[in-house]
Amino acid sequence: MGQSWCLIGLLLAYASGKKLWDVPVSQGQQHSTGKLHWEPQCQYQLRHLQDSARISALLPPRLEGHWISTGCEVRPGPEFLTRSYLFYSNRLFKAYQFYYWDPSCHHPSHSLVIKGKLRLRQASWITRGATEADYHLHKVGIVFHSQRAMQEISARINQTSGGGCSGFFPPGRSWAPGVLYEVLSAKEGRDCTTALGFAMHELSLVRVEKHYEPLLQTQLSGSRTVEELYLGDIHTKWSERLHYRPTGYQRPLQSAVHHAHPCPACGIIYRSDEHHPPILPAKAELPMQLSGRWVSAHCEVRPAVLFLTRYFIFHGNNRTWEGYYYHYSDPLCKQPTFTIYASGHYTKGVPSSIVRGGTELAFKVTCARVTAMDQVTVTMLNSSEPGTCGETGFWSAGMEQDITLTNGCLALGIKLPHTEYELFKMEQDMKDRSLLFIGERPTDGSSPDRPEKRPTSYQAPLIQCAGATGVFSKHISPRYLGKEDNNGNEALKPLPMAFLLSLMAMQFLRWD
Repeated sequence: MGQSWCLIGLLLAYASGKKLWDVPVSQGQQHSTGKLHWEPQCQYQLRHLQDSARISALLPPRLEGHWISTGCEVRPGPEFLTRSYLFYSNRLFKAYQFYYWDPSCHHPSHSLVIKGKLRLRQASWITRGATEADYHLHKVGIVFHSQRAMQEISARINQTSGGGCSGFFPPGRSWAPGVLYEVLSAKEGRDCTTALGFAMHELSLVRVEKHYEPLLQTQLSGSRTVEELYLGDIHTKWSERLHYRPTGYQRPLQSAVHHAHPCPACGIIYRSDEHHPPILPAKAELPMQLSGRWVSAHCEVRPAVLFLTRYFIFHGNNRTWEGYYYHYSDPLCKQPTFTIYASGHYTKGVPSSIVRGGTELAFKVTCARVTAMDQVTVTMLNSSEPGTCGETGFWSAGMEQDITLTNGCLALGIKLPHTEYELFKMEQDMKDRSLLFIGERPTDGSSPDRPEKRPTSYQAPLIQCAGATGVFSKHISPRYLGKEDNNGNEALKPLPMAFLLSLMAMQFLRWD
């Protein structure tokens, strides 16, 4: 497995350019950032995701400054937290992690203050657009915000930590507000953080993006700069998180200076420290109203070198659904590899007993179709064993094939029929847009096909682009931006070396 990843990395480095920081960009025509007067909102949003003129990646990334959460975050477990990270010009950093009892981040449990040093290395060989980094922790301190938090966490540390930590918190010690207890000290050689499931491996994968947000005031023109810091993802399995080296990202932090507006949580988190944790306004739980159409807000990155956008249609009257998964080979979602269309039905949701604020559902996938978008994927599918993925030998770029009769597509990891046990949540952002959070995919690439594998955290949210009565008569097929063919249509432009990566990565791919 390790040798395969190294070979993939070498191919990726070659395909990405000769210089260390080279990032390939499309040479085709740029999409307009304006919305055409006849264009439905869902189509506009999907097209807008490919407008790379609005987004730029800073390579090598500039980390200096203050980066903050824009709201309450959910990590696998579940854990509810907010983050506030400061990076200095001398490579030192100071990071705050504030943990809570509730999904609104209104009732703090404890805070961690983490100090260390970070050194950026080279562009990642595994995750395109990312930078690898090394970090070293100097100190980690913990402050408890209630007697209950102190009792529960100290009991875990006393029971599960190694030598030198078993008596770190004497039984019966009463909670003292504001007292900082040192749970890791590089100088003294003590580390009592294992029981907390604590690791800062997120710092080993870094990406900084800058994009431009239109001003909300109708009388003003122009845009506002927003800078986002993407750090490595957290493994969905608790026992693996201490050893896992990220290949995807978690919810991004935003610059305290250049962040999206409005953002009431930003100021609260910015002014906080380990003695004064941010207390965000409590949120009412919204009812699960799935009916309508939902689309990705950004190009999404998953572990195992996957870039994609999603588009879903939910029919509440008969609880059926349709989904389009657009897969790409680049972190700006400009270079399509293949598209999956799936459909089926879902159960009535019930409140989650594990993740407060979440709703548990089961989704049955009964039909699926695949469209190969480049020649390498076509070759791979045509080379698959007959009867395992559509009609072998009849795949061609841009042409859709039904894979239902072959019970899915073995080459792409799709099995039909298929049931997944899901976790959903609905929120409303500060622009009054409806957001849909769907459960985070297992980091190991498997599927939540059993109730015990149901997610305990979420993917990036989808935005509602049309209600139940919206019309979307034809889905968008992502096309390469390239030269026109003889009929005046945009021609598919294969990128053979880049897609050798896709071909080899298929052995790790699991469909989501």
